[in-house]
Amino acid sequence: MSVENLREKLGKGEAFLVVSHENRRYLTGFDSSDGFLFITAGKSVFLTDGRYIEAAQSKVKNCDEVELLEKASEQLPAIVKQENISVVYTEEEKLSVAQFKRLCEILPCEVRAEKADCEIGAARRRKSEEEKRKIVDAQRIAERAFDHILTFIRPGVTEKEIRLELEYYMLRNGADGLSFETIAISGKNTSMPHGVPSEKKVESGEFITMDYGALLDGYHSDMTRTVAVGSVTDEMAEVYDTVLKAQLACLDILAPGVSCKDADGAARKVISDAGYGRYFNHGTGHGVGMDIHEKPSVSSRSSEILAPGDVVTDEPGIYIPGRFGVRIEDMVYITGNGKELLTNCEKSLIVL
Repeated sequence: MSVENLREKLGKGEAFLVVSHENRRYLTGFDSSDGFLFITAGKSVFLTDGRYIEAAQSKVKNCDEVELLEKASEQLPAIVKQENISVVYTEEEKLSVAQFKRLCEILPCEVRAEKADCEIGAARRRKSEEEKRKIVDAQRIAERAFDHILTFIRPGVTEKEIRLELEYYMLRNGADGLSFETIAISGKNTSMPHGVPSEKKVESGEFITMDYGALLDGYHSDMTRTVAVGSVTDEMAEVYDTVLKAQLACLDILAPGVSCKDADGAARKVISDAGYGRYFNHGTGHGVGMDIHEKPSVSSRSSEILAPGDVVTDEPGIYIPGRFGVRIEDMVYITGNGKELLTNCEKSLIVL
């Protein structure tokens, strides 16, 4: 979506005020930690502080004006008055209560939220080919990190060392940053879906779960792989096989027009039928893009329908408290008539 596209959604006396970092970058192509994008029927204005103004003047796309942000409490109301704005739509989902209240205090008009979230959120769900390429490029860095970490893991290394090695490899090999705090856990800790890496040392006969991603050009990747060290028991192999079958069952059903609830149900049925239903305690997936968690939500509570342009994860898991857990995660792009698997990484059981 461009600024012009968003302007077309405005009625007489209406304006959009975009505050969040991700939405500002999405609409202008410019990355800054501070600023405002004001869109009215008559003009679009990007305001940012002295740290970014020189770069913004040459790099901001699709805006009529780029101004130095000196005092928001004066500059924003001035635009409202100049453009005869009666209603400003801003982001509710991205702003704190304090930020929203502050806008209501300083703007001499009605401040509402639903239209901005709806229009920008709907556009961000539909990933273009260029956006998909950025996500894939980030994912390829994460996959090379996986190949590398398999040569690093051995009994005696700690969870923190695995995390740091993954992160260092991605940052040294092209990533702009990390998608989120890397999860690298082993043994009993793998029973916690979002376990925190510790000084625990890897031992033979354990699973290791790694959930991580690379950030590149504003877009995230997300993948999870579970591997074993030394050997696995029959039960461990059975659980891994069940999770893989569940992951493939969800992958098989993903297509435009399919409900996210049904996609989640496809994975959940496999795990429940195998007798592990009570050990699958999170949704099967979520959208990925400029945020690591975006719409749609692939879960049993979701009412959303998959549509072309969605990028979603497929990540069922089984977590047996105090013993071990398994999660396998890919990213999938929904096309006009099916899907495209964006993850190109081994997911059969690897025993190191």
